Amino acid sequence: MKSDDLSTRISTFDAQGATIRGKSLVDDLIGEVNFSQMIYLHILGRLPTPQQTRLLDATLVTLMDHGVMASVGARMVYMASPDAIQSAIATGILGMGSQFGGVMEIIGRHLEQIMDATDSDQAAADIVAQYKSVRKPVPGFGHPHFRPEDPRTAKLLQVAEREGLAGRYVAALQTLAKAVDASLGKHITINATSAIAALLGEIGVPWTIMRGFAAISRTPGIVGHLFEEQTQPAAYAIGMKAQEMVPYVGEFPTTPRKG
Repeated sequence: MKSDDLSTRISTFDAQGATIRGKSLVDDLIGEVNFSQMIYLHILGRLPTPQQTRLLDATLVTLMDHGVMASVGARMVYMASPDAIQSAIATGILGMGSQFGGVMEIIGRHLEQIMDATDSDQAAADIVAQYKSVRKPVPGFGHPHFRPEDPRTAKLLQVAEREGLAGRYVAALQTLAKAVDASLGKHITINATSAIAALLGEIGVPWTIMRGFAAISRTPGIVGHLFEEQTQPAAYAIGMKAQEMVPYVGEFPTTPRKG
């Protein structure tokens, strides 16, 4: 893109105030829309329907907290630099990826592959076969604690049904789940991240930006853990416990150490 072609459709600011996605920040947005509606508007350029808002709310609530394990890095950074809480928040966000928190991006792409195929069952089987050929599990399936079903997944799909938005993405997820089970000869838990990918797809979120929604959701959860770290410090104890649980098994100097 040439420099003289640069433009944005998101926002502008002038002496009259701020305009965001064609709406006045003061007259149309502040006190008029909730945070989830504003997220949707800012990213996708349009206000969501009430049903879409409720689905977005459901996904954001589901991903907000992932326990102490997901926040321990943020706590450690905050312990070292309490005057820069934003660094600790960034640490927590950077911990998201293809293994934890960001799987919906991968699943979202697979769901679109299934929907675009002339034979959805074969497309799902091919996706599963690709992972099986390299001895890797299909992302978004299985859970170390929730078996045989992830209760979060069941509730998310119920919300989609209730709001009348369980459409092609949910159907594609069910097709993929059937292929996973058939490949392994047993039922594999549909992780909540897969359901979130389906719900985000149903409300018009492209798979390429789904991980961004996960980051939005996780941020207040990290802030909550950091506030607890302020009022009930645990990072140092966690670090010492880790030190005890991971003993040194390397060699020691052959000559006496001076200190």
